[in-house]
Amino acid sequence: MIIKLAYKSLLNRKTSVLLTLFSIVVSLSLLITVEHIRSEAKASFNRTVSSVDLIVGARTGQLNLLLYSIFRMGNATNNVDWKSYQAISEQADVVWSVPLSLGDSHRGYRVLGTNQDYFEFYRYGDKRPLVFAQGSRFESPFGAVLGAEVAKSLNYSVGKRITLSHGVGSVSFTEHDNAPFAVVGILEPTGTPVDRTIHVTLAGIEAVHMPPSRLKALQTAVDAGQDIEVKPSSITAFMLGLKSKMSIFKIQRSINNYRQEPLMAVLPGIALVELWSLVSSVENILRVISLCVFVSAILGLITMLLASMQERQKEIAVLRAIGAGPVLLFVLIQLEALLVTTLAIAISLLLVWGVFYGASDLLASNYGIFVSSQILSSAQLMQLAAALVVTVLVALIPAISAYRKALHAGLGNQ
Repeated sequence: MIIKLAYKSLLNRKTSVLLTLFSIVVSLSLLITVEHIRSEAKASFNRTVSSVDLIVGARTGQLNLLLYSIFRMGNATNNVDWKSYQAISEQADVVWSVPLSLGDSHRGYRVLGTNQDYFEFYRYGDKRPLVFAQGSRFESPFGAVLGAEVAKSLNYSVGKRITLSHGVGSVSFTEHDNAPFAVVGILEPTGTPVDRTIHVTLAGIEAVHMPPSRLKALQTAVDAGQDIEVKPSSITAFMLGLKSKMSIFKIQRSINNYRQEPLMAVLPGIALVELWSLVSSVENILRVISLCVFVSAILGLITMLLASMQERQKEIAVLRAIGAGPVLLFVLIQLEALLVTTLAIAISLLLVWGVFYGASDLLASNYGIFVSSQILSSAQLMQLAAALVVTVLVALIPAISAYRKALHAGLGNQ
């Protein structure tokens, strides 16, 4: 009954209520969107690498090593000697190792030189393996496997021949056009930097940087079906999987104290924590901005309710005449505020969900950004519950005003 009364009361002031509802919907949508994108960005980084115990590279900051080796951001300060890689990989506690060689590109996409173990041991998300959408892993030194985004944006398929460019820029003045690679496989989307990467063999990376005469002889041997062995002189970094978690720190300490060359080993989880601590200030700024917008919208709601109190003298008098007490009027004002905020929450959730549901494919195909349309999370629910609590607290002002007016009206009648 009282809910119906509050609903009818809001309908009598529908113009001002609709304007207030619009401002709250905008602020809540902003609040939900910021929180969702923040959580999705963090989840995207966290799911990029899984089951990797250590990442090893030339001595630099652990965050820099993580960014250029796993996320393909930035460049290495130095390379790792191939002999060092072999020596560390052959240690008793090491189960598997995957070499990573970066430095070339194709039409703005990073090229990663690696070996077959990459497709065998690399995991992302909840320990998911890489899956081929077309073709298979490379067998020839001049085979290439494309990430899903590369294949889709460049419209490449298995059998396409591509050439590499020296450097990682979208424009390069040094083209390795005398050593084309044949696309032999395309991976399914992973929502990680793998999608934006072209994978080739370490031998292929080494071959494109050979003198023309050696490269020609190598290509002739490959075309003739001969087995060739090309060992790189150095790589950019490598990943390690260990037998036991207990041995992580022992191996890390031995690598950090490696005497043959300055190396460092980092735990991906620890480096990610450092990354989040760096961007936490930006996260907090976005949250504060969203919160300020929401508070201003709630203040608009309270202003609307307070402004209507003068117009509702007759309504209060009628309610008092039919037996409504001051407490009932207090509850009525609170219900009106809660109805507006609850309706705004429902509209905002529907709006944000619709936007992400409709734009998720567009973001993935054009920008490589994977944002889920599942916007409800425990953090979001807590924020929305907090919004209702704030509404109740701020609505105390017009509710108490209505209570006093009803009380005075009652005393005046006596």
